[in-house]
Amino acid sequence: MDIKVAIFEDNRLIREALQTIINALPGFVCTGAFANVNQVQGDIRFSQPNVVLMDIEMPGRNGIEATKMIREEFPEIKVLIQTVFNDSEKIFSALCAGASGYILKTDSPIRQVEAIREVYNGGGAMSTSIAQKVMGFFVNRNVILVAPNQGDLGLSNREKEILALMVQGLSYKDMADKAFISYETIRTHVKHIYKKLHVVCRAEAVLKAKQQGIL
Repeated sequence: MDIKVAIFEDNRLIREALQTIINALPGFVCTGAFANVNQVQGDIRFSQPNVVLMDIEMPGRNGIEATKMIREEFPEIKVLIQTVFNDSEKIFSALCAGASGYILKTDSPIRQVEAIREVYNGGGAMSTSIAQKVMGFFVNRNVILVAPNQGDLGLSNREKEILALMVQGLSYKDMADKAFISYETIRTHVKHIYKKLHVVCRAEAVLKAKQQGIL
């Protein structure tokens, strides 16, 4: 089954380029491309995507507000933020609004497509620089996700190895290459890591690992 993608991007050239790339790839189809999010609920009902590729700054309502609306009304739909902004406040706001991932427009088209597939499969796609900024945001504000020293969380050595790769901000594909295992095996390990750490996304997993001294 094709992964259905809706694009919200006010720059026409970027929007059309993304639409062309997605439709050219096997296993993907762009079901809608929109210049703003002012009628986002109607656009989502019309396009019925699995994944939304969302810009932040658009005329009228912004992408962070739209992300929150989508996640509240269509919780099964994943939202992947794609933007030129890499400041910590916007990243954190987008993740708090329910975004499943956050990548930059400067990332390669291959990485962008990998990120769409990753969030569709339940992962939390982030550019390496974004993952580092998320950690910096938490650390600089002394945010405590969990109390330290809660004992052994039951991670295997392999799961700790995968978690260390997650800290580096690597995509599922890059983690699979580094660990010499398949993409699907990486997905399985990540699901087990989330379950054992009692978290729902990469940012929480990385933060908990740091606070617990797992790595």
